[in-house]
Amino acid sequence: MTENTRNMTVLVTGATGRTGRRVAEAARAAGLTVRAASRAQGFDWQDASTWPGALRGADAAYLMYPTDVGSPAATEAIGALAREAVGLGVRRLVLLSSRGEERAWPTEEALKASGADWTIVRAAWFSQNFSEGPLVEGLRHRELVFPAGEVREPFIDVRDIADVVVAVLTGGDRYVGQELAISGPRLLTFREAVAEISEATGSELTYTPVTARQYGDSLAGFGVPPEEVEFLVDLFESLLDGRNSYLSDGVQQILGRAPRDFTDFAREAAAAGVWKA
Repeated sequence: MTENTRNMTVLVTGATGRTGRRVAEAARAAGLTVRAASRAQGFDWQDASTWPGALRGADAAYLMYPTDVGSPAATEAIGALAREAVGLGVRRLVLLSSRGEERAWPTEEALKASGADWTIVRAAWFSQNFSEGPLVEGLRHRELVFPAGEVREPFIDVRDIADVVVAVLTGGDRYVGQELAISGPRLLTFREAVAEISEATGSELTYTPVTARQYGDSLAGFGVPPEEVEFLVDLFESLLDGRNSYLSDGVQQILGRAPRDFTDFAREAAAAGVWKA
């Protein structure tokens, strides 16, 4: 940690979510002052009037848009908040983006155009999507139905994302203006990931691949709005086409250690009872 980051106050958006919660924990552990931003704390991405109060007096901010970084709403909101931040003297901004997601590029460009001292962290698919996201319920009922085919993904533990973000924030100017790609240490298909969870839980779990359209029809049946369904269908058709079937060494380069392995994640989550029906 550099001297000028020792008393840093960091605004963490999505502070109750999968990545934000871990970023807040890691930042506190590193001695930073964390300002948690979520709806519970009065911060709302949909209400720009809530932004200045959250930003004022902070030294840096971690930006995570709650639906998808590749949505047009994310582009507009990230760009507007980044400009607001710079105007209030909060120049150091770190954006969580998605590795391989071309739809995220306009949002990344909006951040770059804000005048901020920016860093973009492009992460692979989260391991914790299996334990905290919409896939959990299926696994609790012993079957994951998902449009990933047999594509191989380098699943990353969100704790590694948090550690990278904090290293970037406390690294002075070292990572300013950089796009950092991070992934887990090995490639797994979703079928193999489910098999590892099955072994960790001692339960027989199955993976059933479907098309993105079939998955979208299922989401629609659960009441997901049509425009959101279409966005997700297009996203899954592109992002899960094998384009991310490679490793990135960002965790090793930034943290000086290997990323956490999926097996360890599965064992820890199973021990915590995450997938018990």
